[in-house]
Amino acid sequence: MGEEARDGTAAESPRPRLDELLDELQNRLGEVRATRDRLHGLLTAVMSLGHQLELPEVLHGIVECAVTLVDARYGALGVIGDDRKLAEFLPIGVSDALRARIGALPSGHGLLGELIRHPEPLRLADLADHPASYGFPPHHPPMRTFLGVPIRVGDEVFGNLYLTEKRGGALFDQEDEAVVLTLAVAAGVAIENARLFAEARLRERWLTASTAFTSALLSGTEQEQVLEGMLAQALGITGADTGVFYLVGRGGELRGSLALGEGAEAHRGIALASSEGTLAAAALAADGPVITSDVEHDERVGVQPEHWKGFGPAVAVTVGTRERLSGVLLLARTRGRPPFSAVELAGLPGFAGQTALALELADRRRAAEQVVLLEDRDRIARDLHDLAIQRLFATGMTLQSAQRFVDHPEATERLGRAVDDLDATIKIIRSTIFGLRGQGDERQPRKLRARAVRAVDTAGAALGFTPGLRMEGLLDTDVPTEVADAAPAVIGEALTNVARHARARRADVAVVVGGGTLTVTVSDDGIGMPAGGRRSGLRNLAERAERLGGRLSLAANGPEGRGTVLEWQVPLRGVRPGGSGTAEDGAGEEDGSPAG
Repeated sequence: MGEEARDGTAAESPRPRLDELLDELQNRLGEVRATRDRLHGLLTAVMSLGHQLELPEVLHGIVECAVTLVDARYGALGVIGDDRKLAEFLPIGVSDALRARIGALPSGHGLLGELIRHPEPLRLADLADHPASYGFPPHHPPMRTFLGVPIRVGDEVFGNLYLTEKRGGALFDQEDEAVVLTLAVAAGVAIENARLFAEARLRERWLTASTAFTSALLSGTEQEQVLEGMLAQALGITGADTGVFYLVGRGGELRGSLALGEGAEAHRGIALASSEGTLAAAALAADGPVITSDVEHDERVGVQPEHWKGFGPAVAVTVGTRERLSGVLLLARTRGRPPFSAVELAGLPGFAGQTALALELADRRRAAEQVVLLEDRDRIARDLHDLAIQRLFATGMTLQSAQRFVDHPEATERLGRAVDDLDATIKIIRSTIFGLRGQGDERQPRKLRARAVRAVDTAGAALGFTPGLRMEGLLDTDVPTEVADAAPAVIGEALTNVARHARARRADVAVVVGGGTLTVTVSDDGIGMPAGGRRSGLRNLAERAERLGGRLSLAANGPEGRGTVLEWQVPLRGVRPGGSGTAEDGAGEEDGSPAG
């Protein structure tokens, strides 16, 4: 049956040995193919990361690539924040429903924090055996095998890759670690590129916002409307939930505020004698932006802290310089949201500086327009005095001289009425002339017209806009001194009430002399007078009117009841007119008839 060996044993067949060699060769070929496929997958993953520029997409793609390359069931990427904890945690393999049942995402304690404290590769056969591990929260899926590697962006550790549960029950090996480390290097480059792209785009958005703000302000658009647009731009660029712009006076007082976003109603129209106890004061004292992680409990916020309930991260920056300060811009996010990053805030100081420059240019333009307006008023006053009044005098004298040649009684009476009408017209024109001149003349502080204009301009700072003003009648001649002294205070107090309580976007003031009375009317388009609201300010106005024999009334502004109309009315009889204090005024008013 076969040839026997010399020692009597059968010769060993070469067939089984050949089969073993072929099986080994086939296994080696399979390993080579697997290595080739893994290298091809790694190359594909690196190339795919290089094509993405949006940071959230890059981070998500990194985790997906890592899970695929090492055949892991679960993976996550933890982004390290400034406080050396996890600012973001992006898991893969856990459904949204299960994630909601687990609860809050990890912040970087335990085993996850081990890689933060010691940024070196870490492989474990059972993560429960590591001293830093302290278990999982309820509803968390079971996990044993673990592989973690840091992701570096330059010299900075950006975050960590966490991989668990290699499929098939196998352990993560050195090859898995090498593949993930290579992916981490490519991920660092992709993250840096995405960061640079995000920074460039943010700079472009800040620059575009600054240009749009400057153009709108210099085009003549209302300052309040432009500032609200500025707040909207800042909210959109930084992702803040609330934005507030405080108008700050030279002494550090808050002269009003604008607000947009969540809870903005509580931050509008804030006027305080000092900014102390607010985050605005901290910004005024600092050389750059002031950042806080918890504005609700920040010890620097001692005034109206309830307005910041539910808010966490916040940043405040001054708009302007110490020599020429315009205000303070404050941005805040609700509690639980991540703090403002350095990238998000990189363009904020430049935006604030551009805003301050635009506001200063707008102020200079308004000042130039005011000079032109005053010059035009002077010209009108001269023309009225030199042309209109002289012609009216001449006409009146002609009519008076013609009366002696008229025999009919009715014609004589009509001529007399015409002369009286001319007399009244001359008085009105003189009052208008003195009013035009007095609005630009600080040497005549007792003129009611000028004082009314000054009261409206002063209130405009607290309101954030300039109210409309209408004046009719002989304000500087027929109004007694006591009434003339009270009227500007009434205007100021009424407009202050509008600034504090009405949340109005428009207000109008009318000061009218007629029928023997002075009527001051202040109307707004605000929220109206709430039932049971405090009325101490109105009580003061009512007492002023009663002392002068007048009255105060309050009504809704329009049929829909939005806004308020305040009417303060006092009689003018029985007191010497308050506008006859100057020789120029008295000469024309006391002896202003054409016959004089």
